[in-house]
Amino acid sequence: MTRPTLLALFALACALPGCGQGPSAAPPLEGAKIGGPFALVDQTGKLVRDSDFAGKYRILYFGYTYCPDVCPVDVQNIAAGLKQVEQEDPEKAARIVPIFVSVDPERDTPKVLAQFVSAFHPRLVGLTGTPEAIATTAKEYAIFYQKRPPAEGGGYLVDHSRQAYLMGPEGEPIALLPADENGAAVAEALNQWVP
Repeated sequence: MTRPTLLALFALACALPGCGQGPSAAPPLEGAKIGGPFALVDQTGKLVRDSDFAGKYRILYFGYTYCPDVCPVDVQNIAAGLKQVEQEDPEKAARIVPIFVSVDPERDTPKVLAQFVSAFHPRLVGLTGTPEAIATTAKEYAIFYQKRPPAEGGGYLVDHSRQAYLMGPEGEPIALLPADENGAAVAEALNQWVP
C-alpha cells in the first residue's frame, strides 16, 4: 500500500466510534421512565424535595437501616467510590450527591437515619417519610419492596430491589452503578458518566 492510502485508512478508522475521540455512547438509562418528584424528610428532620438537588448528579439507593446484609455493603461501596472520585477530582465529586432512601419508614426515623448515614459518608443524605410518600417515591423509581411477616421476637425484614441509580442534574436517569461490586467499580462508573 502507498503512504497516502495508509493515511486515508487510518483517518477513516479513527472516525469510527470507539477509536480515539469518536462519539461516546449514550447513557444506558437514557429515556427510561425512572424518577420523579418527591417530598421526603432527611436525617435532620427537614423536608427535602427532589428539586433541592437540581443541578447536581445524584446517586439514589433504596434500602433500610436494619438490613442485615446487602444494604450496608452496597452503601459502603457507593461511599468508597465517591471518596475515590473526591481524591481524584474534588470538583467533579462536589457535583455528586449520594442519597439513601429508606423503604422501612416505620423504623427508619430521621434519628436512626442520621446514625446510619454518618457511618458511611459525611455528605450521604438519608431520606424517609410517611409510608405513602415512600410508596409513591419507590414507584417513581421502579423500586420493589415488601415487608416480610415478623419473625419470632417481633423483628422483620424488608425484601427490596437492589439498584443504585445515577441520576443527572435535571433528575434524568443515566446509569445503574455497580454498588454490588466494589468502590473502584462505582468510581469508574461515576467517572464515565459525570463530566
